Amino acid sequence: MRFHTREVFDLAIAWLALGVAFALFFDSFLGIDLRAALLAGDPNALLSPAILQVFGLSMLTAGVGFLFHELAHKVVAQRFGQVAAFRADYGMLFLAVASAFAGFLFAAPGAVYHRGRITKRQNGLIALAGPVTNLVLAVGFATLALFSTGFLGAVGVFGVGINLLLAGFNMLPFGPLDGRTVFAWSKTVFAVTFVVSAGSAVFVLLQFGFGL
Repeated sequence: MRFHTREVFDLAIAWLALGVAFALFFDSFLGIDLRAALLAGDPNALLSPAILQVFGLSMLTAGVGFLFHELAHKVVAQRFGQVAAFRADYGMLFLAVASAFAGFLFAAPGAVYHRGRITKRQNGLIALAGPVTNLVLAVGFATLALFSTGFLGAVGVFGVGINLLLAGFNMLPFGPLDGRTVFAWSKTVFAVTFVVSAGSAVFVLLQFGFGL
């Protein structure tokens, strides 16, 4: 896999920004007032074990889910001979952090852009790679949740929820989301993936109230 310096920088900034956004989103579930610590600007509070733990939880679940989702698009695109690179949307990253600070979350950190001659099937497979990767990650996190306790157990639980939500959201057949491209290629593949992704995401919302 080939990366340019700007792409690595964009991936790192997007991962960090999403880590902050989801940490703000997670704090209400974990009983940690990260907003107050940020507003106070107290370095001792920001570096407290509880806040470092929630930030680590965010980076290892939402951050990893985002990173592998985008890398999956890139790997498949390059497999089909495309020139592919991730570009962060800095305006949307700011909105993600600001919305999380306000108590809700809207995250669209950027996308993998690719160019070159391509078939509709190949384009559909590139789009499908992201949500499918999140489903695979959810299975891996579920194993961690079942066989671990403490911080690792929390990583497993939140990893399952976030990755199922990422898969379900991205399979919506609207706008720039992956589901629209998959739907344009194959209605059957879209239907199967959408039912699995969206059904799992709805289950998570109903059972655990992740509240996106």
